[in-house]
Amino acid sequence: MNPTTPLPPAVPTPTPTPLALVVIPTLNEARHVEAVLARLREGLPADHGWRFVVADGGSDDGTVEIVQRLARADRRLHLLPNPGRLQSAGINLAVERFGADAAILVRCDAHAEYPPGYVGQLVASLEAHGADAVVVPMDSLGQSCVGRAIAWVSDTPVGSGGSAHRAGRRSGFVDHGHHAAFRMSSFRRAGGYDVSMMANEDAELDCRQRKLGSRIFLDAAIRIGYHPRDSLARLWRQYFSYGRGRSRTVRRHPESLRLRQFAVPAHIGLCVLALLASPWLPWLALWPGAYLLALAGTSVALAVRHRSPCGLLGGPAAFVMHVSWAFGFAQGLLTVREMRWQPDAPAGGGSAHG
Repeated sequence: MNPTTPLPPAVPTPTPTPLALVVIPTLNEARHVEAVLARLREGLPADHGWRFVVADGGSDDGTVEIVQRLARADRRLHLLPNPGRLQSAGINLAVERFGADAAILVRCDAHAEYPPGYVGQLVASLEAHGADAVVVPMDSLGQSCVGRAIAWVSDTPVGSGGSAHRAGRRSGFVDHGHHAAFRMSSFRRAGGYDVSMMANEDAELDCRQRKLGSRIFLDAAIRIGYHPRDSLARLWRQYFSYGRGRSRTVRRHPESLRLRQFAVPAHIGLCVLALLASPWLPWLALWPGAYLLALAGTSVALAVRHRSPCGLLGGPAAFVMHVSWAFGFAQGLLTVREMRWQPDAPAGGGSAHG
């Protein structure tokens, strides 16, 4: 070759791209599962490997048959029976069965609403911010009148206490958020979810991840829609479970307790004591009275802001959240023993080690 002839441009050597394992736990999600899978697979970058696993906890509404039909047309999709039924158990099991060669774990819910390209955005965010896990904000969506009121108050400080992943708009490294993506190494190192916890297992896992050196990034640019409970009775059961789970987490990880979490059971306890003592000290009734007045103000503000009388149910919804959470927290303290977690201790109840 003539030395004066320009050399052709070098052809870059392809580099292996990380495989992402996307896990969707299901239980009777026949109405949603096909649309959610289509949405999650929409716009996936071609330079990444993907594996989808639906971990089904025993559906009897046709969910299994729908996933089996879709899996026959897409070799990347797998159906995994989840005898543990819990979402956390299904994710751990999927990691064990299908995650040996995966570098990234993505957790999705079958009844949430996702933006286009959601999975690809999560992978890009992990890389861009050097994070070990990415969490996302949830924008609450309601369908019935009660559901809308619950959704509206959930996205206010009265309902969420200012939690960053509840309709938050600021990105940054955080202690906890709605789980979306993990580096598989971080998830495995922490031991995966503790399936003995019926609620708050996500926050408890985040505590273990942070203690082991992992960093959690809240990406406010990647948002999902969340449908809250649509009745006050179901809301009570949900928040009772949340409070009970949080009581376990704060004893395993005392440093995780935040003022807004301590304030709820303390405030409800003071209200109960004030009402009991008010026949002898009537001025004590000012405390619960002021609380009810604040809830009434919240209801009116929501009704005005959303131009809907449904907002008037926001105060009662917040009352249910606060009282059930506090009772669940107290019940957990009184009935469940917990030891402080140490880095050399097992996660408890389940493992994500393949």
